Amino acid sequence: MERGREKGEGGQKVSRFGGKVRTEQALTDKVRATFCAAPRCTLMALCGRNSRVLPALWALLAVLLVPWRLWAIEDIEECTWQVVLNKFETVGKNGMSDRFFSQEPLETVDNVFRPLVDAPTDQDEKYLSFPYYLKINYSCNGESSEAQVRKGHLTGLKPVVLVTFQSPVNFHRWKIEQLQIQMEAAPFRSKEECIAEEVCVMSWYTPMPIKNGSVVMRVDVSSNGLGPFIHDKRFQVNINGFLQRQQDDTLQFTVGNEIFNLIPRYFVNVPSRPLWHTVDQAPVLILGGISDEKFILLTDTSFRDFFLVELNIDSCWVGSFYCPQASFTATIYDAIATESTLFIRQNQLVYYFTGTYITLHESNHGSGSWVRVLANECIKRLCPVHFHSNGSEYIMALTTGKREGYVHFGTITDGHVSFQLLPKQRSVCEGIEVVNCSITWAVFIADDYNLLMLVEIEAPTTRNYFQVVSYDLVRDNLVILYTIPEFIPDARGLEFLMILGTESYTNFPMVPKGMFYNPYKNLLLIWGNFLLQSYNYENFIYLADFPKEESIKYLVNSFHGDMAIVTETEEIWYLLEGSYRMYKLFPSKGWGMYINLQMMHQSSLYTSNETMVTLFYEDSKLYQLVYLMNNQKGRLVKRLMPVEELLMYHQLSDHYLLHQRGNQLTLPFTNFCPFTVIRLRDLPNPQVYTRQERYQAHPPRMLEPSGFHDENSLAVYQGLIYHLLCLHSKYLKPYADPVHDSTWRWWKNKKLNRDYYFYLASNLQSASNVYIDMTSYEKIYDLKAKHELPERIFLDKGTSYSFSVFLTVRGHSINLQERVLAAVDLGSKVDLGVVLADPGCLEAVVKEEVLTNRNSVLFWVTLSDKRSCFDQGISGHHLLKTSMLVKVVGTVGRCFQNTHQGPRMWLCLRNSPCHDTIPHTIFAPEFFFKVLVSNRGVDKSTYCDYQLTFLLHIHGLPLSAKRALLILMVSSSVFIGLVILYIVFCLLLPVVVKACNTLRWKINNIITSESYYTYTSPSRIFSGTSETKSKVSSSVSSKVVEEKEEAPVETSKKHSIT
Repeated sequence: MERGREKGEGGQKVSRFGGKVRTEQALTDKVRATFCAAPRCTLMALCGRNSRVLPALWALLAVLLVPWRLWAIEDIEECTWQVVLNKFETVGKNGMSDRFFSQEPLETVDNVFRPLVDAPTDQDEKYLSFPYYLKINYSCNGESSEAQVRKGHLTGLKPVVLVTFQSPVNFHRWKIEQLQIQMEAAPFRSKEECIAEEVCVMSWYTPMPIKNGSVVMRVDVSSNGLGPFIHDKRFQVNINGFLQRQQDDTLQFTVGNEIFNLIPRYFVNVPSRPLWHTVDQAPVLILGGISDEKFILLTDTSFRDFFLVELNIDSCWVGSFYCPQASFTATIYDAIATESTLFIRQNQLVYYFTGTYITLHESNHGSGSWVRVLANECIKRLCPVHFHSNGSEYIMALTTGKREGYVHFGTITDGHVSFQLLPKQRSVCEGIEVVNCSITWAVFIADDYNLLMLVEIEAPTTRNYFQVVSYDLVRDNLVILYTIPEFIPDARGLEFLMILGTESYTNFPMVPKGMFYNPYKNLLLIWGNFLLQSYNYENFIYLADFPKEESIKYLVNSFHGDMAIVTETEEIWYLLEGSYRMYKLFPSKGWGMYINLQMMHQSSLYTSNETMVTLFYEDSKLYQLVYLMNNQKGRLVKRLMPVEELLMYHQLSDHYLLHQRGNQLTLPFTNFCPFTVIRLRDLPNPQVYTRQERYQAHPPRMLEPSGFHDENSLAVYQGLIYHLLCLHSKYLKPYADPVHDSTWRWWKNKKLNRDYYFYLASNLQSASNVYIDMTSYEKIYDLKAKHELPERIFLDKGTSYSFSVFLTVRGHSINLQERVLAAVDLGSKVDLGVVLADPGCLEAVVKEEVLTNRNSVLFWVTLSDKRSCFDQGISGHHLLKTSMLVKVVGTVGRCFQNTHQGPRMWLCLRNSPCHDTIPHTIFAPEFFFKVLVSNRGVDKSTYCDYQLTFLLHIHGLPLSAKRALLILMVSSSVFIGLVILYIVFCLLLPVVVKACNTLRWKINNIITSESYYTYTSPSRIFSGTSETKSKVSSSVSSKVVEEKEEAPVETSKKHSIT
């Protein structure tokens, strides 16, 4: 939510479009060093008195640097990382990728460590390795990845991979920890033949580590800061326990058969459905809902790729008088994924399948086939439980027929599934003392061991009504919490309405369909053709923005503060938790504007004929899975839902004001956000609060001149990473250990020989041409904050977490005379609010400091534990999930977070009408459009034709990157030519002057000597009689000659002086 920022923290330059553009700074510095430093030193050395010329040269360089800045901005937008998984056998082979299903370590690398006698490795240790590598490439601007990778390697680029292991569900079996390992990728040449060049195809590789108890891994790929700028990218690399290897070395799904033909009938005009899974724990996601087919979509990469699988279930449909079934179909209606088990519902039947996860269960006890559960029950719906607790995951099955009014509560622990019928003693209908009732939905609140049920009650004389009923699993008692109103309340233009029982109602009936619970905020939502929310399950607030004519189909929550809503007509709405304003994202004016821009870019992710399959959050970003039809061909794609851009377009299209300036009305674009910049400051180092443990590792150094690795060096890298994580898992953090680091005992007997190992490597005498640097494998203790709040923090008894929020108020600068009044005014323009989900356990203190001279306000926020909610327990067990919401009052829907592209895209790109506008003079091109706006044909409430004419001034149109680069090359060539010519002139001028003076001196000497011999020889032969006369005449003549000879010399001297 940062706008207009000029300089970020740590001296990082920030563009006016918002994001940090470190590349722009690096490129500028690099060009300045190349083009400026050397000429400047040379000029000062050779032409010391002409240093006054330098300011003009610097000005010229500033002009030359502009195209580089344009190139940097465009380059930032289009480079992306690419990551695939490779086995040992496929390393170096182009176009190969493998699925992540092998989980057992390999013993082959131990043979590679045996020859390493002059290395810090232990010869008595048996080294193992992980079964996979990560292969890393990147591409930019649609060019060939091979050429880009070569370019990056030659400019010093090295990818840095950060693998984060997700903590396991069952903390009774596995240790709860937040573990990461950071690895530098090793360059590797392709094994294919290359005749034209020494390096035709290359990639980078790192080991793909596995940790016991974790089947979900996040892989973050970033740059080391050299070479081209590539944005960080996150990949989901999860273990797929539903695959098995056949005898012919091919992979096959254990849950069914893969279908390779995705025909349009499976997706076109098929209603979307929710994607249900245990949040952050499910390695494999499944999605049903394909009409009349027992197909599911299955993915282990969060739909970066996916498979269509036909399930091998028996489909034994049973109907009887106690289980009424109007019709039968093969469609998979409900599909839920947990850490190791998949659940589906087909008609009234429920099946589950447990995958093979050795890292979780320490044994191969997968199902092998689908297991039918609750065989004698009639199940009408499966309800998910989004979070695990007490070392287990949960699922709920709602019954109909003979078991109406009961819930089958399922528990999944280490892949073992068990169900319990609740309530234990009597049905819900009997507990609330009604004759007939039906449970429509259920949510489980794990912290309270409480089951909330949405119950429809059949009344004999009136229409049915709904109640929220609570069931305590420990005390086995039922309580009616809330009776839902029969009709939609009349909000009378308000955004929300507190339901007190005294409000008026419309004639539209309330039709509840489901519930949703967020444990981080203690927020309960009841949805249907309305939306009610409550923080205590008793007092509800009606959100009036949602139209009562629509009906909600499902909710999607990010559990980071925002939520999306999908209706039965496939509309998409957006709600920021903590607020009451709802926004329609699709269809909307903002969506139409966004689609037009995407069509201008000729994006392949948008077509006029598309069907949404599902909507889901990933890393706090909203994504769509859509089926696109183009030229009678269809495909499934995952694409980002640009919430911020859509809200911004909605704001621009709905709010405008006409200002009177002189005799004309102008149309200004008003920004409704009360601040221009928001920054987090004074963040503490994160590891104390996040309990994050991070190791770092670098590949062993290759002693070959090219620096490329081979299979042996990569195997050594694998063995070292495996051994490092083994030391971590065996390390029990003993109190008396002199160093609290698992790697200390690894190298403690080898560090004395460190200089010897380095000597061998520097003289190219290390065994196997591999040098292992002991300092490259260590634990990091001093991670710094990244100017953003961590994903989660842990607060112990009485501890606190503090940070500050810096806000620059929108407006003009303040004079010194106005500071007293301005301080009060600034404090009233922006207010910071803090909302606690559990105020009985936590407290927040906010202090305000007004920075008048900076037109800003600084808020200090301190979150503290109140020492009143917990007893002592094992670290990481039975944690209370809670949250703190920090918000600037009045900013919902008005302030949007900037990305590297800014709040608006860089519009004049390729295929745009304003792309590559060529100036015809030395001035930038400008355009003036005279726009006429009329109500003719639109407003029929009047006979008058109102017209408004205004001028639209367009300027500052950018050049294309290629033309900017051409101008840079021509300008730099001319500039360098002038510099070289000037240097040559300065060097040759003294030599030329000296040569000319020497030549003139020689010519003068020759002329003088010839004149002397000519006039002295005849005087010696005159007769004596005329001697006196001759002497007189000769003396006179000689004087005349001398005067004539002296005159040219003086003249030449005068000319040389001038």
